[in-house]
Amino acid sequence: MPDLSAPIVPAIEFDRLVDLRHRAASHLAGDASRKGAIARSADALTVLHGLASSPQTAADALALLHELQVYQVELDLQAQELRESREALESSLRRQVELYDFQPAGLFTLDAQRVVMETNRAGADMLGLGRDDLVGLTLDAFLLPESARRFRSAMVGVDVGMRHVWCPLTLSPRDGVALSFVAAIGQDPAGRGYLVNLTRVDEEHAVSP
Repeated sequence: MPDLSAPIVPAIEFDRLVDLRHRAASHLAGDASRKGAIARSADALTVLHGLASSPQTAADALALLHELQVYQVELDLQAQELRESREALESSLRRQVELYDFQPAGLFTLDAQRVVMETNRAGADMLGLGRDDLVGLTLDAFLLPESARRFRSAMVGVDVGMRHVWCPLTLSPRDGVALSFVAAIGQDPAGRGYLVNLTRVDEEHAVSP
């Protein structure tokens, strides 16, 4: 049911609306264009009041005011949608970070020189260092010589277009206990280097170097 208490806003022809906008813009040009937002708003209200005060333009001024009110509501709705979208993205990002950290496998992001750029909690535990301490170190430094050679060879396969390359590795963390892993290596979708997944081969027994 329509709201009978709402004021009736007369229709305004497009050409007439353009003319009113042009006249309002002309009034606001010059010194007003160099004023702050509050001063410009006050000037705009003054122009609108002037139009409404004239019998010849009063109806058009009312229609123009109604259009401005509708436009303001549209802006408010768009701002609300942007806030909701941002909140949803931030929530999704937090969940992805939690999932990344929760993985039992060691996850690493390496640059082209095999330097650690990011790792999850499991990866840091595997290497026996804190995550911040690992950033800037090469993963090769934690591999036995033969494993380091095998690892570099596998990365060449990724460079020539293979989607994923798997290879066995023997990791020698800072605590000195060598362990066997399987590495899955692929390109970083962000284009920063490589993604490496290290999974323990045997959770019960360490292997000798």
